[in-house]
Amino acid sequence: MVDERKDGAYGTPQKYDPTFKGPIYHRNKSYLFYFNIVKCASPLVLLEFQCPTPQICVEKCPNRYLTYLKAHGTQEFEYYKQFCVPGFKQNKAVTEVLRDGDCPAVLIPSKPLVQRCFPAIHAHKGVLMVGNETSYEDGHGFRKNITDLVEGAKKANGILEARHLAMRIFEDYTVSWYWIIIGLVIAMVLSLLFIILLRFLAGIMVWVMIVMVILVLGYGIFHCYMEYSRLRGEAGSDISLVDLGFQTDLRVYLHLRQTWMAFMIILSILEVIIILLLIFLRKRILIAIALIKEASRAVGYVMCSMLYPLVTFLLLCLCIAYWASTAIFLSTSNEAVYKIFSDTDCQAVGKTCNPENFSSSSEFHLCPGAHCQFAFYGGESTYHRALLGLQIFNAFMFFWLANFVLALGQVTLAGAFASYYWALKKPDDLPAFPLFSAFGRALRYHTGSLAFGSLLLAIVQIIRVMLEYLDQRLKAAENKFAKFLMTCLKCCFWCLEKFIKFLNRNAYIMIAIYGTNFCTSARNAFFLLMRNIIRVAVLDKVTDFLFLLGKLLIVGSVGILAFFFFTHRIRIVQDTAPPLNYYWVPILVRTFGDRQVGEKMLGLAWAPLDRCAWESEVGN
Repeated sequence: MVDERKDGAYGTPQKYDPTFKGPIYHRNKSYLFYFNIVKCASPLVLLEFQCPTPQICVEKCPNRYLTYLKAHGTQEFEYYKQFCVPGFKQNKAVTEVLRDGDCPAVLIPSKPLVQRCFPAIHAHKGVLMVGNETSYEDGHGFRKNITDLVEGAKKANGILEARHLAMRIFEDYTVSWYWIIIGLVIAMVLSLLFIILLRFLAGIMVWVMIVMVILVLGYGIFHCYMEYSRLRGEAGSDISLVDLGFQTDLRVYLHLRQTWMAFMIILSILEVIIILLLIFLRKRILIAIALIKEASRAVGYVMCSMLYPLVTFLLLCLCIAYWASTAIFLSTSNEAVYKIFSDTDCQAVGKTCNPENFSSSSEFHLCPGAHCQFAFYGGESTYHRALLGLQIFNAFMFFWLANFVLALGQVTLAGAFASYYWALKKPDDLPAFPLFSAFGRALRYHTGSLAFGSLLLAIVQIIRVMLEYLDQRLKAAENKFAKFLMTCLKCCFWCLEKFIKFLNRNAYIMIAIYGTNFCTSARNAFFLLMRNIIRVAVLDKVTDFLFLLGKLLIVGSVGILAFFFFTHRIRIVQDTAPPLNYYWVPILVRTFGDRQVGEKMLGLAWAPLDRCAWESEVGN
């Protein structure tokens, strides 16, 4: 009979090999049993997502303490034998069986958890116990503390918990994706309606928007207070978030009073900040309202500009698809790599091996207690050694292409609205198709400038990605100077990226107006900004604040609607909402998506205002 196993918890089925120490699967055996779960506390679990101990599938988890030494030669060995590797025959000495990993050295009372056998750990009068013991024999004649088992079980269960959470979130996506799309469409319609109304009722709309945002935040504070009061006196509601710790079922946090108190404090702080800003910026708001009217009028004359974000979105989708397909191709071109693992010091540990002939290899005789185990997917050829560099280059090209697409959109919109602002008689002097004309000019005359500006930004972004990668790899290091240096570098390059984005954006405006190259346009934009730093800062920030309130209004309205819908609190459509594991999943996606839609649509209305301020300064 042919046994099958898999590399780790994944991989392609292969014939059973006695030297392989990964999980072995059988029919009617639905629980994964770890020979020595203490080894799951090894750093290999985090580095290679593989617990360095033999694993087999069993019909049921062990329910008693029993060592191989005690079971050997007794009637209990028939029970013990079911936890040995398939095909095990009692024709070896005890030391050879334990050395080769054919059977576990000790059985520990366990219980199934997500199809895995974990030690049945419980607390009795504040003392951790497994069964009725506070320590256990490891099968080699030594007594060990239960805390070793706890640490191993935690590490082995950590990845399983995250995987289980991801599967539940994915299930929620599959049953609610169409409702998420409907929510995004509603947000887009509201944003479009908001822009149209701004053209005719800018003053009224802005003040109504301000009042509505204050009311929405006020309702959020009221709702949090009501939930906080409702939980008063309920059993378990006074547990602190620190004592509860991380839970995969996030609905548990909603049954804590401290959670709603935190939400209420955050919303209250946000409400106070908005009210104070309105008090101190009330005069500037009147100026911003006049500028918003002009911006809305410009959008009304160039209505096709509202559809251009869809072009940018489609081009970005192409960039993402190209990057993802290339990354997947590079990732799946690896081969399964097996390495030698051993509990003792040995020169062969860490070397690659072949599980099919490992038992007859020189490394096996050099390290008798070692075994050939799946480590990761990779390879030893020149191509495989260059895969990391190819992935980095692929990410760099993605950043370059994505930034080029965004730059093309900025130059196109700047050119279209420049045609409006510089027209003496509106709309008679406007081109027939100002957006298409600006798009053609950008591609024909300014491709090199856009590529150069995008290249500068892509270089900084890929450096930031590499710094994040190094930071993750160095987290376990205890060198405080290295951590400080890494934090400083990340902060500096974050600031540099923000500055280049700001400079590029204004350089693209000058390119669209004057047709100069990138360096000249960036220099002129920078000095123009320095000459009018106060005026530009005030107008920018006040108007940005007003549009932020518009985004909050749209996002908050659709978010509240999604909350009542997915929690089945709207009686008319109570049976229409799909059942979910976590109702916050589609709510967060819709809220984030609504924010992006609102930002694009309202940002489009602000774009002509920004161009108006710059171009009027250039005219002066």
